[in-house]
Formats: sequence, C-alpha cells, structure tokens
Amino acid sequence: MKRACLPFLLALALLLSGCGGSAAEARFRSFSEDLAARDALRFTAKLRAEYPDRSVAFKLQYALESGQQTVTVLEPESIRGIRARILPGETKLEYEELILDTGDLNRDGLTPLSALPVLVETLRDGHLDSHWQAGEQPVYQLILTDDLCAQVRFAPDPMTPVYAELFCDDRAAVYCEISDWR
Repeated sequence: MKRACLPFLLALALLLSGCGGSAAEARFRSFSEDLAARDALRFTAKLRAEYPDRSVAFKLQYALESGQQTVTVLEPESIRGIRARILPGETKLEYEELILDTGDLNRDGLTPLSALPVLVETLRDGHLDSHWQAGEQPVYQLILTDDLCAQVRFAPDPMTPVYAELFCDDRAAVYCEISDWR
C-alpha cells in the first residue's frame, strides 16, 4: 500500500512545488509589461563597475521621458552633471560636446553610463530564466543576450527593483543599489 501511494505523493509534491513559481513569474511578467507601457521613469543608482584591473563607483540618475533616455552623473563630484543621451538603436552615448571614455566592460560596449539603460531594457525585454526568494525579497535572473544577464532583487510591495547585478561574459561587471524608483 505504501509503495502504491509513493508515486502519487511524489507527483502531487511536484505539482504543488510549481504553484508558487507560476505566481512569482506572473508577478514579474506584470511588472515587465507595466514597465514596457511606461513613457516616463526615474530612478537613482549607486553603481560599481568592475573592470579586470580596477573598480569604479558612480551615483547616477536615470530618466525616461517620451521615449528618450538620459543618464546624469551625480557622483563623483569631478564629473557631476555630465548627462548622456542614449539614442534609440545605438549603444553609443552622446554628450554635449564632451566624450567621457570610461571604458567598455564587455565586448558589446557596456559602460557604466549605459548600464542603467541596459538594466531597464533587461527588465522590460529580458527572458525570465529563474527566480528565488532572498528573505522577503524576490530575486529574478533575466537573460538579455547570450553574453548579458541580470539578477534583480525587488522590494515585495509595491514590486520595485532595489538591487541589480549585471553579468557579462560570465562575470559580474556592474552592481547597482537602486532607489527612488518612480
């Protein structure tokens, strides 16, 4: 009798273990669809970019208004106020008569100033690969390209990103503490 019930119990356990996952996936898909529908978004991020030979820290403000993305440097103080406009369909950054070469983090041209637009694109268009809980906060692993993925931790209610790591070429390249998401 016990052996006859074992396959049934295992199948039931497998089915029940998937129930929570589909709710978490649905919640992320709803967030992603809402993000894609927005024509305005602002947030601030403390960002650390990891190069093979050094680390560089920035505090940046991201803004999306009427389809145009801008990233403004808040820190370090020496370059405060530099604003990058991210052009549609291009990975290059355009500055008002100034080019700031921070160096690429990967072969596709990811830079510290393009990291936030790439993060937003990943949240909007990335493939949901997996998810788990870190305490009370859901964490989602998203894949944008073969060489770029992100792990994003969310505040649970309302669901807003609070921390992200961008991985490129199989290494963590950017760490972001996200605040003031609106």
